[in-house]
Amino acid sequence: MNPQADKIVRRITMVATVTASYFLLTADYGPEPNVLDPVKNTILSAQSSLKEFIIGSRKEHQGSSRTSNNAKEHP
Repeated sequence: MNPQADKIVRRITMVATVTASYFLLTADYGPEPNVLDPVKNTILSAQSSLKEFIIGSRKEHQGSSRTSNNAKEHP
């Protein structure tokens, strides 16, 4: 086989392998746990932590608003 054809065949094989692996790993297995569940849980946890860091937790906002209201009522 000539070098160009060999190079094209190798690239097509790599792309096909990656594509098939992706579809097999992300297939819908229903309610049963699969390989990607720990990764998904980690991403969701990091997302919620980042939101709390940027926006602040709702408990902090509620607590600070209550203390400021009490300070206004009782000078």
